[in-house]
Amino acid sequence: MAADLTSQVLELLSSSDSILSADAFPSTPFAVLKSALDRLGSRDMIQYKAIDREEAILTDEAEGIAAQGSHEAKVFEAVRKAVEGLRIGDLPGIVGKESAKVGQGKAFKEGWIKKDKQGLLLANVDAITDTTRTLLQTIQKTRTHPDPKVILDLRKRKLVTLQKVISFEITKGPKYALELVKEETDLTPEMLASGSWKDLTFKPYNFKAMGAATPSGALHPLNKVRHEFRQIFFEMGFEEMPTNRFVETGFWNFDALFVPQQHPARDLQDTFYISDPQFADKPREDPPRANPSPAESGRGRSIATERPLDYEQYWRSVREVHERGKYGSIGYRYPWNPDEALRLVLRTHTTSVSTAILHKLSAKPRPARYFSIDRVFRNETVDATHLAEFHQVEGVIADFGLTLGGLVGFMEAFFGKMGIHALRFKPAYNPYTEPSMEIFGWHAGLGKWVEIGNSGMFRPEMLEPMGLPRDMRVYGWGLSLERPTMIKYGVSNIRELLGHKVDLGFVESNPAVRLEKD
Repeated sequence: MAADLTSQVLELLSSSDSILSADAFPSTPFAVLKSALDRLGSRDMIQYKAIDREEAILTDEAEGIAAQGSHEAKVFEAVRKAVEGLRIGDLPGIVGKESAKVGQGKAFKEGWIKKDKQGLLLANVDAITDTTRTLLQTIQKTRTHPDPKVILDLRKRKLVTLQKVISFEITKGPKYALELVKEETDLTPEMLASGSWKDLTFKPYNFKAMGAATPSGALHPLNKVRHEFRQIFFEMGFEEMPTNRFVETGFWNFDALFVPQQHPARDLQDTFYISDPQFADKPREDPPRANPSPAESGRGRSIATERPLDYEQYWRSVREVHERGKYGSIGYRYPWNPDEALRLVLRTHTTSVSTAILHKLSAKPRPARYFSIDRVFRNETVDATHLAEFHQVEGVIADFGLTLGGLVGFMEAFFGKMGIHALRFKPAYNPYTEPSMEIFGWHAGLGKWVEIGNSGMFRPEMLEPMGLPRDMRVYGWGLSLERPTMIKYGVSNIRELLGHKVDLGFVESNPAVRLEKD
């Protein structure tokens, strides 16, 4: 069809300097027309430019008015035929419910009908001009109207909609001819041997054409933001902790953090418990493996120990600080259940990893900085901002003589590298940190303060059972990876970022992110 159209275009131009596609090919599909014009334009046989305009299109209701008359005209005609008057209640049965409802008021407004003392409708004039029908018939033919106010009024009455239409003005090109010359695309050995290439026309290269998309992998937006966080941590002298254990015991996930066994966070409605097996062994050194994973190898290198760790003593100290109190604390004073501590759970935070690393640090206490970024699991109700699994960014600083003021100063430096400079701190409660602070950052786009993290100083009841010196203090803070990713990429529903509803096009097309830049 496009080939036939190219011949028609060339023939029409032979008798005219320019033609309009809307007049010459009113019923030709846009894609077919554009294909034919591009084919001729690439050979410089024609030149064309697009003309954008809006056309007024009648709605289904307007099509009926153009054919049968307006609602008000129908009402007038019904009343005029009833010489002795027409009851209002009889009107819907004659002209229809919609015409009676809409047309009655309009007919009264135009002065075409009136109501007598008995409440009957009477004709007030002998004849009318159905202006609405006339206007719509004009628009039906011309797709426009010279008076914009008419179009605006009909749009308000939902009788007309505007539709953008693209047409083309076509003129002769430098190489215009009545016949479409075949262009060769390849120079073959036979053409060179025979010399026939001298008499042939070759299709020129289109250096403006877009190349074919190369299939390739793409980093998920979460991985892009995760990379940025890792770079910030490395710049500030942190070492990455191995986070390859999604399943932990209640001991590492809760008890070692001084979280009581009756705490609501340990209920079934908040935590996923493993059904088979239900329990694990007591804390002990990991057995060596012939082929350890990079994370396991990193764990061994990053925490160099001077003496073997006494896991049995650590177990007894944690139990004692819960049951009777120790290290200057009165504890929680409840019967601590070893079986509860050995139950297997999907970790609810990466602080379980931090706890294990700090315990290893007690073998050689020294200033240290650690971080982790990995997946955690909580029994949440899934909605636009919550999933049952998400990623936690966590940092830990261990040193002597640390203070709360130092934590505030470090948070300002840390979030400043992310481009967040206006911070507020609010007192909060955590079982394993005291003092504790919620961190709020000013979000210019939303125009309000948004919670961006949680922080605090680990309690002695958590640190001293490990064997860490009494004068060693540890900062801890964390935030989710999803929230800054959603803000940076303009995602309003977390299910579009993580899970089975993720659009692969979204993953492939989004650029790298720089947290310190808008």
